[in-house]
Amino acid sequence: MKRREFLFGSGAAAGALGLGGFGLAAGEQELVVQSASFALRDQVTTGMVSLSPDAPPPVLYGKQGEVIRLPVRNTLPDYTAMHWHGLRIPNGMDGVPYLTQMPIGPGEVFDYEFTPPDAGTYWYHPHCMTMEQMAHGLTGVMVIAEAEDPGFDSEQVVNLRDFRLDDDGSFLPAYTTRGAARAGTFGNVQTANWLNGPIYDHSAGGLVRLRVVNTDTARIYKIHLQGAEARIIAWDGHPVEIEVPMPNAEAPLLVGPGQRVDFAVQMPAGEGQTVDLMAKFPGQPHRAMMRLRATGASVSRDLRELLPLPVNPVTKPDLSKAKMHEFVFGWTPEGGEPTNGFCGSLGANFWSINRKPWPGDAVQRVGPLATLAKGKSYVLRLRNESPNLHPIHLHGLAFLPLKSNQRSLPPLMTDTMLLLKDEVVDIALVADNRGDWAFHCHVIEHQKTGLTGFIRVI
Repeated sequence: MKRREFLFGSGAAAGALGLGGFGLAAGEQELVVQSASFALRDQVTTGMVSLSPDAPPPVLYGKQGEVIRLPVRNTLPDYTAMHWHGLRIPNGMDGVPYLTQMPIGPGEVFDYEFTPPDAGTYWYHPHCMTMEQMAHGLTGVMVIAEAEDPGFDSEQVVNLRDFRLDDDGSFLPAYTTRGAARAGTFGNVQTANWLNGPIYDHSAGGLVRLRVVNTDTARIYKIHLQGAEARIIAWDGHPVEIEVPMPNAEAPLLVGPGQRVDFAVQMPAGEGQTVDLMAKFPGQPHRAMMRLRATGASVSRDLRELLPLPVNPVTKPDLSKAKMHEFVFGWTPEGGEPTNGFCGSLGANFWSINRKPWPGDAVQRVGPLATLAKGKSYVLRLRNESPNLHPIHLHGLAFLPLKSNQRSLPPLMTDTMLLLKDEVVDIALVADNRGDWAFHCHVIEHQKTGLTGFIRVI
């Protein structure tokens, strides 16, 4: 990996066209976890998992400060549970089996209800049978709108993810032992909103909020925009308060599993002109993951017309009073099969935090990696002792990157930190949300083979 790639992760008028969406601010929406079929290639792929029998999981739309009610009904033969990635909500609603709730069994319903304190781009996915259900499709985007409209003409949600298919369109095994012990098992069909290079129409000369979400189980996307004036306005749900450089083909933006980036895009003035979201895959030329196409007469908007996004109400840490905790991420010194109850196991342990692998979701008397006092400031030192990259996600809390031994980190509030090979990163936070919060790598094979744990806030 080149140093110039270190930006960020290394470093609604139109809505989510082509994805559908549920508006949640007005009341309750039941989500039905079910088997699905969809033509990911020329053939229809069966054995998928979604909230619809024949479509991707929809974009869920809520509003900052307003109650969201989401009963999740499980119609699968396996257990499930739903996590709302990046949302700082009560611990009992976080969706982690055995830590915050029991798994949702076949035919059962769990009522999720919470009031999101933060606006921004978030997403949802199961935290039980995680690899099996996510790899087969159950990853969706959640948009929490600001109280005041920042002034976009439209928006576009892009859900980036791989699928691992045989030539006949059937699923290959979702994970491999080799992949779990290394960088993860990558799919061979890369999609945007489950589609190959979709095209979405937006007003010529208009201002589009482009919300890009990486919901993959393993792949780190290297992206940039081509064909328009644009700027980055939010990272992992939180507004960007400083000017950051736009990525390009030579210096792409690394977006790890679980991470999100919002662009403000000024559409070209000419009808039919396009804006491409480009990605680079190993051994391949850059390719357009999706395309925005200008339509109609130009409305002649300018990026300077947009209102700044209001800062989310995240308390900034007091570094003068912050206590430090250190976490070492690496291979496990000993193997052994974890005990995962009803939530699945990959059958081995390859990874660990502080040289102890997670023994399994259902194992009793497993203590926290650290205990934090509510309202206090902390610095967490994240040390990667492996040659693989790890997107480290902390549930229920937001944190601020401080420094790295390898690169300059912009101080952008986040919930997922992409650690590079042999990197040491200090992050700071205020422990302002009481509960047991999962803390793990978002390469799901790493998570399910030892690289997970939890932090307790009391």
